[in-house]
Amino acid sequence: MNQQEFFVIIERDEDRLYIGEVPQLKACYSQGRTIDELMTNMREVIELCLEEEAEA
Repeated sequence: MNQQEFFVIIERDEDRLYIGEVPQLKACYSQGRTIDELMTNMREVIELCLEEEAEA
């Protein structure tokens, strides 16, 4: 399997949720209550973003 690395920009919103964004991928965002939950969600959304880019 080909492994790629992406930078994730993490911020916290007013509800104290962690918000993550991958600037290299269009519309690649997610959130989580903890950093671990956010990173799990980010891995899933990155896979979806990469699949969508491949189909385009």
